[in-house]
Amino acid sequence: MFNLLDQRPTNIKNDVLSGITVALALVPEAVAFAFIAGVEPMVGLYAAFMMGLITSIVGGRPGMISGATGATAVVMTSLVVVHGVEYLFATVLLAGILQIIAGILKLGKFIRIVPHPVMLGFVNGLAIVIFLSQKDLFKFESSEDVWQWLQGTEMLFMVSLVAITMLIMHFLPKITNAVPAGLVAIVSVSLAVLMLDLPARTVIDFVADKLPESLADSATLQGTLPSFSIPQVPYTFATLWIILPYAAIIAAVGLIESLLTLTVIDELTNTRGKGNRECIGQGVANSVNGLFGAMGGCAMIGQSMININNGGRGRLSGITAALVLLAFILFAAPLIEQIPLAALVGVMFMVVLGTFEWSSFRIMRKIPITDAFVIVLVSVVTVFFDLAIAVITGVIVSALAFAWKHAQHIYADVSYDSYGRKIYDLRGPVFFGSVSNFKEIFDIENDPQEVIIEFKRSRISDHSGIDALDAIAEKYQNLGKTLHIRHISEECRELLSKAGDLCEINVLEDPIYHVASDKLG
Repeated sequence: MFNLLDQRPTNIKNDVLSGITVALALVPEAVAFAFIAGVEPMVGLYAAFMMGLITSIVGGRPGMISGATGATAVVMTSLVVVHGVEYLFATVLLAGILQIIAGILKLGKFIRIVPHPVMLGFVNGLAIVIFLSQKDLFKFESSEDVWQWLQGTEMLFMVSLVAITMLIMHFLPKITNAVPAGLVAIVSVSLAVLMLDLPARTVIDFVADKLPESLADSATLQGTLPSFSIPQVPYTFATLWIILPYAAIIAAVGLIESLLTLTVIDELTNTRGKGNRECIGQGVANSVNGLFGAMGGCAMIGQSMININNGGRGRLSGITAALVLLAFILFAAPLIEQIPLAALVGVMFMVVLGTFEWSSFRIMRKIPITDAFVIVLVSVVTVFFDLAIAVITGVIVSALAFAWKHAQHIYADVSYDSYGRKIYDLRGPVFFGSVSNFKEIFDIENDPQEVIIEFKRSRISDHSGIDALDAIAEKYQNLGKTLHIRHISEECRELLSKAGDLCEINVLEDPIYHVASDKLG
């Protein structure tokens, strides 16, 4: 019902026009996240420009948009309050270095272990977060630090213009795909407000409300080029211990959000991004941010969806968004300051409709209850806590559910060969969750002198499995019986090397098993 994806092929026109649309949507987001972090608006705008430009050039996912984000901004707040903005820049620089190291170590491949229910919960949670984040744009500062909802005519016009923006974005693609619907909607609503002199709140009104009353009248988004500046902090171990925890959290949160967004775009476009390259791209961008007085960030699923929905597929779309944003800051601030907030809210609401996995409601009764629980859990935790906690929680719950399920599935088909040896043909993995059931399979006291454990359809997965096999072998040995292990895989044989003489390994017609490869990503 809400499949808003533009299916046009990648070309320069689509990328450029989509990039312009994204640049317009980046402005209020960057400003809002700058205020969350406790820094000036320009620090957020610089971050949006540099993150977007560098990740589009260096990163591993064409079409994905990066910039200042709320996920990283909330981590920065207490650091700025206690230690000041220079410590923030040093932290962002260190976070970037950590992300580069993660990419070099090929840690990006671990995004593959995120189960599909966690991915569904992730996109649903972020869609809700994007929706809720727009509520501040329906408010104004009535007095210092007192925010109220818009009233009367202002609220009526706000809601009406949001609805008009959404209708344009919904129906225009049915008529023509020559230009992005989001760009047409923003320009049309902006011109209508300007020509009809409608009482609509603009971007500069939002910025002015966020500033102290003494600075509100001089609020502007006009700026200059970011300048190189090494963070002015003491370069001592004491400083390192202050910034390292924040840097580690920013690096981890940034990579989790970026890699999950990469995976979402992969599924939407039926292409494959490079996770390890994206780690390096995010790291380079954050490092540069720290050296040019910006707050850093990560991938932005909202703006990325705007880009993909409007036909932006190539690296040029992200590069265009970054350069157009810089042009706004340098030359066209008075124009973007007059963009109605309603137009941008309407665009983001359409992003919400396109991002939310509405099919998750339909499949809830058709999937295992644990998967349904994980979808809801990750969505709720994303909304009430943050993305990193939500994803980690979802992976842990999924892993425990998987372990419990497979712990019950280990059994053995028992038979005897022509030599009178008893054969336990194992089915199911031997790991920490199944060792209890594994030990109960064997009738050690009544078994014959020679026993064979057949691993052709099973494998040992961890140290708990090794210990369990050691314990079984030792019991057979204590009774003067011989235990043979047959058809063990190469990786399992390496694990069993520490079992020593307790287990006689008789390898026959080994099946070939291999661990996950690092070639992809």
